[in-house]
Amino acid sequence: MEPIRSVQWSPDGRALRIIDQRRLPLEFVERDLHTLEDIRDSITTLAVRGAPAIGVAAAIGLVVTMQPFEQEPPVLFRARLQAHAAVLNASRPTAVNLSWALARMAACSDAHLAANSSELLMKLRAEATRILEEDRAMCESIGAHGLQFVPDGTRVLTHCNAGALATAGIGTALAPVYLAHRADRQVFVFADETRPLLQGSRLTAWELSRAGIPVTILTDGMAASLMRDNEIDIVLVGADRIAANGDTANKIGTYSVAVAARHHGIPFYVCAPWSTIDRATPNGAAIVIEQRDGAEVRSLLGTTVAPIGAAVRNPAFDVTPAELITGVITDKGVYRAPYSFTYV
Repeated sequence: MEPIRSVQWSPDGRALRIIDQRRLPLEFVERDLHTLEDIRDSITTLAVRGAPAIGVAAAIGLVVTMQPFEQEPPVLFRARLQAHAAVLNASRPTAVNLSWALARMAACSDAHLAANSSELLMKLRAEATRILEEDRAMCESIGAHGLQFVPDGTRVLTHCNAGALATAGIGTALAPVYLAHRADRQVFVFADETRPLLQGSRLTAWELSRAGIPVTILTDGMAASLMRDNEIDIVLVGADRIAANGDTANKIGTYSVAVAARHHGIPFYVCAPWSTIDRATPNGAAIVIEQRDGAEVRSLLGTTVAPIGAAVRNPAFDVTPAELITGVITDKGVYRAPYSFTYV
């Protein structure tokens, strides 16, 4: 079976190709994006989502949007490059991989100040490709470091989607699951449906079913009961930003899962690339949490499920404090409290 490629270059190298995740699981649709507006919109509307995938999409997308201007004078080209990067960087505030990838692209630009516009565009294309390839390798490395926690017969609970659809490779939280499956270990996944946008039931269940990995969908309120009944062995979740002290922002509802896991003595691991660790953010209180339109909560797949005019809160993420996290599985290794996140 062909691997899932949620973000990649189009075959002609002139566009950003994404899987439109708003259409899953009913339709598998790939779209080639060319304009700044379309690429920004794809991130804002969650057509492409998942912190690593957003970073890759922004890097490739920045190159794509600059292609029509490669004959501009370098001063104008570089000013436009900064403006395009600012638009993309503002599309979602919580996932650090977005700003991280764009900072890498800016550093690439700064490293080639003598280049003309066409030469600079070539350098930027090579850097975006490196970010893409590194992300795929990162996923495999997270899987390798996390495989020790998924012996034969493991029952895994996950929240939201941190699989292949959220990255350029095999995922973060699901990477150890995929590697266990490759090693012919039996592994069973329980996927919280993840309201309000159902990334667990629409996306995680879709990609695991596609891979032949047994998956059972839970409503978000079911997880604690399964823990009480000894049906969960480990919790694996992704992350959109990890603060220097280990506090972690992930999809709304993750904090509740972590509290329940601690109460029931179940290991709770965060799986994320090194690029998701934001050592400039001291703790979870300093993480900006994206607030989304209340219409996402008032409706379910296009059907209104709440009174018109009812007040709604719709934070996209919550913060799980470090003391509830058993460990952070990165592509550099497994880290435990107290978190220093140093790598040599």
